[in-house]
Amino acid sequence: MPGEYSLSDVLERIYHNQLALEAAVMELTLKVEQQGLAEAAENVRGALHTIGENAGHIKQGLAKLRTKDL
Repeated sequence: MPGEYSLSDVLERIYHNQLALEAAVMELTLKVEQQGLAEAAENVRGALHTIGENAGHIKQGLAKLRTKDL
């Protein structure tokens, strides 16, 4: 399969991993908040915000790569 490991395919898998990690970290953040560690949870939420913003840019870049692959 020649296109099995195209750049856009690999980057899309990395993007999906990023989303999965974001969800996992959010779950841990909720547990940290339940433990009363609000400052730590707020720091993590700041990092998650950055991940979320970057996810939009990554998704747009992937869409452009996909159109070039066709």
